[in-house]
Amino acid sequence: MLGYGVGMPEQIRLSGIVVIVGNYGSGKTEVAINLAVDQHAKGSQVHVADLDLVNPYFRTREARQALRDLGIDIVLPPEGWLQADLPILAPQVAGLIRQPGQLAILDAGGDGVGATVLAALADAFKTVHAPLQMLQVVNPFRPNTDTVPRCLSMRDAIESASRLKVTGWIGNAHLMDETTVDHIQQGHDLLQALARASGLPLVCMAVDSSLASQAAVLTLGCPILTIKRQLVPPWRHPMPLTDHT
Repeated sequence: MLGYGVGMPEQIRLSGIVVIVGNYGSGKTEVAINLAVDQHAKGSQVHVADLDLVNPYFRTREARQALRDLGIDIVLPPEGWLQADLPILAPQVAGLIRQPGQLAILDAGGDGVGATVLAALADAFKTVHAPLQMLQVVNPFRPNTDTVPRCLSMRDAIESASRLKVTGWIGNAHLMDETTVDHIQQGHDLLQALARASGLPLVCMAVDSSLASQAAVLTLGCPILTIKRQLVPPWRHPMPLTDHT
């Protein structure tokens, strides 16, 4: 469930099953990784499942050792197939859906195509008794999600492919290294309009750790999720993925 109410929420509180979806370039995998660390730091027992069977790059599995070092369980394809560009779904995923523990975060593939894996797990989802949410990550600086109607159209495609309903939004307004706090404010304004148009809550805004102190002074009507980037080009190193504070 979502741990916030009316007013200015300060923290993100999640439980049960949380499916993370979004279009290509939304940054959904970075969000999934950092959400796991954030909730682990708040005392939750967290499991993460990599369901991205489409994109051979920038998948949750790239941060598997950093997550395990923190004590966060991660469900992956068999070791010999981790880097394969093949649609391999670990059999443990259905078991995790049926018994998610305190919190299970499922990182699905991008767009409607990547979300089809969720439909393949329909039988497992039918048995769920824990809270179930599907949160769509939106980067308003991507062409397919730069307006409210386009965000809603992307939501419709993901819902149709996954056979699940989006229950909330996560804003991830960024232009990679060119991002400024003004971009975060602009993105937040669009996400608030999206929340009003859809009737669904804005769960949080993701902010790169280099901008977190500046973003803290912005007037945002949702919590901030600090992002410590893990999925970086080969010439860069991921940030140390220590518990968020």
